[in-house]
Amino acid sequence: MTWLWSNISRIFEYLDQGGLVMGPLLLISVIMWVLIIKRGLYLRRMRVRNMPREMAAQLIRDNQPPDFTEFRGATALVVSEFLKRREANPGVDRSTMDETVMAVASSFDKQLSVITVLASMAPLLGLLGTVLGMISTFDVISLHGTGNARAMAGGISEALISTQTGLLVAIPGLTMKNFLASRAQTLKHRVSSLGIFLGRRL
Repeated sequence: MTWLWSNISRIFEYLDQGGLVMGPLLLISVIMWVLIIKRGLYLRRMRVRNMPREMAAQLIRDNQPPDFTEFRGATALVVSEFLKRREANPGVDRSTMDETVMAVASSFDKQLSVITVLASMAPLLGLLGTVLGMISTFDVISLHGTGNARAMAGGISEALISTQTGLLVAIPGLTMKNFLASRAQTLKHRVSSLGIFLGRRL
């Protein structure tokens, strides 16, 4: 328990040394990772427990929605959304299928742009912290000269820690965003291929 409280106090000390921008950086990091985890779980769910294409075509012919307790992947989602959008006129089924595929495919990219913005903001906030830290350092120099190293250390620490934290938030965030974008692109190709397959059987 002592070890835990010791580490918590170190974290708060680190945040305090980083200056005003550490609070926003922490908030950005938390929001960004919540979105990354949610998006990662969603894309994983779209990739697993997919129903066979032939079964999907049969469900569409029977106008029967899929059983999401058994199949939870992208194929079941396409079938379900298509049946919701389907009209009584069979002549427009293919265009309805195209619209459904586009809607499902676009859902894979959802929130990725927000993750990109948050990750890109982090180093800019770190740079702002650097500027504020240097301003604080020059204020100390103007008041006490260069002889007071301890007073100068606070501003220098603020400048370095905020920059470091901004990079520590941004680099993993952008890496995970690119990873999720790659997964989303793979799912888009699968859904597009599925749409062509099902469209030919309408």
